[in-house]
Amino acid sequence: MAERQSVTSLDLSPEEERKQRMIRYSIAMGIRTICIVLGVFTTGIWMWLFFGAAIFLPYFAVVIANAQGPSTKKQSSAIAPKLTIKASDIRIDD
Repeated sequence: MAERQSVTSLDLSPEEERKQRMIRYSIAMGIRTICIVLGVFTTGIWMWLFFGAAIFLPYFAVVIANAQGPSTKKQSSAIAPKLTIKASDIRIDD
């Protein structure tokens, strides 16, 4: 008998998932912009920290934006049949 589907067990639609990724990326790029502005107006170690964050943040923003959350679907595992052949059953005909 087929298992009944539940609306709450469905994954996000591609549009909703894309929207969430764009929001995460936009927030990270907003933080990068703030780091650039703060780097311009500060000196010393703070300037280097802000510019360093502005340089490396795009990489982490892409990784975070494209990260997949835990799947809510149950993984159905199929059991493959096993086939065993004895060495004495193998014959090579010329």
